[in-house]
Amino acid sequence: MSLLRAFRARISPRSPDERTTDDSLTVATRFGKIRVAVRRSAQARRMTLRVRSAARDVTLTLPARTAPAAAHDFVQRHVGWIEQRLARLPERIPFLPGEVIPLRGVAHRIELRPGMRGLVRIEPGLRGEPPVIAVHGLPEHAPRRIADFLKREARADLLAAAAHHAAALGVTIGRVTIKDTTSRWGSCSAIGDLSFSWRLVLAPAYVLDYLAAHEVAHRREMNHGPRYWANVARLMPDYEHAEAWLKAHGATLHRYG
Repeated sequence: MSLLRAFRARISPRSPDERTTDDSLTVATRFGKIRVAVRRSAQARRMTLRVRSAARDVTLTLPARTAPAAAHDFVQRHVGWIEQRLARLPERIPFLPGEVIPLRGVAHRIELRPGMRGLVRIEPGLRGEPPVIAVHGLPEHAPRRIADFLKREARADLLAAAAHHAAALGVTIGRVTIKDTTSRWGSCSAIGDLSFSWRLVLAPAYVLDYLAAHEVAHRREMNHGPRYWANVARLMPDYEHAEAWLKAHGATLHRYG
């Protein structure tokens, strides 16, 4: 079978000179067959490959008029590069008993408990051991229950942080939505609805607090200009510390679950 698949073009509703069509192809690697998303951009001047750590995916960006055969050849020539980047990705850590995951920046061990089906709670560690996320019930249900627990904790923390910063800035906010995004940690709509990645609850608490302040500050300025950053600094004077943590460690949050 040819490496190239039949085109499944999707044209985004942008201005004519910014239109992008998406495609896909599959390449054989030592990790098995890997799907390569193909993005055509009128603004691209050359072919580029990218392996994203958070999404653990491969994207090929092409100039708009690049022939499919040229894309095929380009990917084939760079299979070794793709394999190297994939090999560097951190190992996944599932939500299973015995694994250690961070919660608000503190390592917690997942332990299975009998009875009280569906209950998940935090317990102190014993004799210098890390604290425990105790999940009750059958082992096959543990990953989903841990994920649901973390999302509830993230929502509670982000609701409280967003409300606090909104009051401090004298603004209102709309709905607060928790998602599992890979391209951004949070967003603020024009009507004040906020959206955040639940994975922020894995980071130190000050990092989650900063992201809440970052998005609430957009209720004053829907940009990243000087006045916007002045508002962020008003809410969180040491916000650069949180930004530095995200830059250095943010991608690792996507290895859990």
